[in-house]
Amino acid sequence: MKRIHAMAGAMLLTLSAAAQQANHVVLITIDGFRPDFYQEASWGMNNLRMMKEKGVSADGVNCVFPSVTYPDHTTIITGVKPAKHGIYYNAPFEEGKASGNWYFYYNTIKVPTLYDAVHKAGKTNANVIWPVTVGAPVDYNIPDIWPVGKDKDRREATARAATPGLWEEIQENATGKLGPDDFSMEREELVMDENVARMSAYIIAKYKPAFTTLHLACTDHYEHMQGRDGLLVRKAVAGADRAIGTILEALIRAGIQDSTTIIVTGDHGFVDIKQSFAPNVLLAQAGLITDIDSGDWKARFHAAGGSAFLHLKDKNDKQSLEKVKDILSHLPADQQKLFKVIDRKQLDAIGADPNAVLALAATPGITIGGGVKGAVVKAAKGGTHGFYPDFHEIQTGFVAYGPGIAKGNTVKEMDLTDVAPIIAKLLGLSFNTADGHIPAGVLKQ
Repeated sequence: MKRIHAMAGAMLLTLSAAAQQANHVVLITIDGFRPDFYQEASWGMNNLRMMKEKGVSADGVNCVFPSVTYPDHTTIITGVKPAKHGIYYNAPFEEGKASGNWYFYYNTIKVPTLYDAVHKAGKTNANVIWPVTVGAPVDYNIPDIWPVGKDKDRREATARAATPGLWEEIQENATGKLGPDDFSMEREELVMDENVARMSAYIIAKYKPAFTTLHLACTDHYEHMQGRDGLLVRKAVAGADRAIGTILEALIRAGIQDSTTIIVTGDHGFVDIKQSFAPNVLLAQAGLITDIDSGDWKARFHAAGGSAFLHLKDKNDKQSLEKVKDILSHLPADQQKLFKVIDRKQLDAIGADPNAVLALAATPGITIGGGVKGAVVKAAKGGTHGFYPDFHEIQTGFVAYGPGIAKGNTVKEMDLTDVAPIIAKLLGLSFNTADGHIPAGVLKQ
């Protein structure tokens, strides 16, 4: 009997190994990543265009609602939408004064992630500033976190949350001693992405983890500042490509380039904005908001760039809900054209925050603010995201290259929920909780 069990175990191990198509996967996100960055040579993404030509790319990837960084990144790593994974916004909705905290902590995710699946398979994980990773089951972890308040120096918070000793090891062997500006996007510099790439490259070369995630954030920062195009945006996009090159070089130095698949994707696209709409000003004027800081309100919108989600203090307060609907329906025509109302049925269908009673989806070109004072509509500039994901500009991109990936294929459209199943298949992981699927043409047949 023992021999039969041993033979059965050996067969299962063989089948698992046969299913595995790569020994390592590196998952890179470029915040604010758009398909035109690798479709048009003028953006200077030569490494990524090489990967596109030798691998697979997508014309567009649908993100979640709201199309903002933390919910989208959690969808990438879980294969499900916010209603299931629990990361509804970048920062949680708070009844009183906003604390300034974002969804930093891994235990707020309600479903299994790829990190869990990798560990369950007895493999190792690594991460550099992927969102919602403080306390994650990651062997070599430098999570995304910063201090709340006016202090912009991320180093101490990062060192405390990182794998013990890793922050010091990284500085000694990869980056040199980091100053406050070396791990920051407060200046018009690209050093943050450069150092994230150096950190990741060091971990890959030394520890050769099965699964590595890293998040390059500078492009998003400058798209907010300048919109979809501008000198700083172009410098950031080219800088992100250089960071990808740093990872490619690390794989060569580690001797694992032929057994590693690299996936580059993003969290959302970007939209140029011209006006800002402040619906909470209307609710304050109607007596529905008296003082947010003290929690004295009946209904208020939680803004997320190109969207805002209505929350009721009392979830059974239908009178306040109807009052909000009446306010919105009686706005002047030039204000009603700034948004569309997304009802609860539509929010359920797209997998958004189950606690919101409705949402506003801004018209492209409009951003929605959360303030309760000032003008309802005012001029705005730069760019934003957060929009309802039903148009091309808000789509993100996808490029995959390496073992297990088809060569020269283009996927017309896919979803962020599809990324986790692709990675699980490449690494031979058991991961049946994702709602996405592997699009035709991505993997070798």
